[in-house]
Amino acid sequence: MAHPRRAFGAPPQGGVASGPAEPAPRRLLGRALPLAVAAVMALSTAGARAGLFDDEEARKAILDLRARIQASDEKASGRSAELAAANAQLVEQVQQLRRSLLDLNGQLEAQRAENARLRGAQEQLARDVAELQRAVKDVSKGVDERIRALEPLKVSLDGKEFLADPDAKRAHDQAMAALRAGDFDKAALALGSFLQRYPASGYADAVRFWLGNALYGQKSYKEAIATFRALVAGAPSHPRAPEALLALANCQIEMKDNRAARKTLDELLKAYPGSEAAAAAKERLASLKG
Repeated sequence: MAHPRRAFGAPPQGGVASGPAEPAPRRLLGRALPLAVAAVMALSTAGARAGLFDDEEARKAILDLRARIQASDEKASGRSAELAAANAQLVEQVQQLRRSLLDLNGQLEAQRAENARLRGAQEQLARDVAELQRAVKDVSKGVDERIRALEPLKVSLDGKEFLADPDAKRAHDQAMAALRAGDFDKAALALGSFLQRYPASGYADAVRFWLGNALYGQKSYKEAIATFRALVAGAPSHPRAPEALLALANCQIEMKDNRAARKTLDELLKAYPGSEAAAAAKERLASLKG
């Protein structure tokens, strides 16, 4: 290509213009314009092709990205749904567990109340049983005492053993206590009442003897003589029989009936010669004879 200055400057050296010459710029423009248009069109076509290629790649990338995003969204949505379902299930399980705990707590409270009631009932039952045991013990003690009070007692009196009714023993002891105290009136009344209530008692013979003594103390000699005579006649082998004859003779002496007294003393000596009462009878006979 010629230098621009030469293209648009002076004519070539050594030449002469053969005719009117066109302006140089116009000629150049006329030549360059088609070339420029062609270049522009070529460039436009290449750019269009390049643009079309870039847009297609971008569109594919966008579609691919959009597909990935959509797939990710769908996956996230599915995961979110799964999490929501799992969370709902967990919430339901928690609610069920809470209801179960509340129900269990209610059952525990009911059981505690029932245990407390049973403890109270057991304690009351224990108190009732203890009270019943005390009552049974008291009743048993009372029954035992009553049975013992009714059971015959083994008694030994004047060398003789026998079974005595407890009431009879009590009456005998009270009467004898009055006699030992010197209360002959009370003793005679008690001893006489005893014979009426317990005529077959093992105490009867001894009671007759002491009744005779009580009557003697009262100076009721006739009643005393009858009592002593009943003892000797009813129980001649009784240990007190010799003493009863001696006491009978004393009553006769107090009544100034010495003849009857001597006869009674002779009877004593003949029936019970070896007794202590016989020795006393001998002395008494001697004094009566004298």
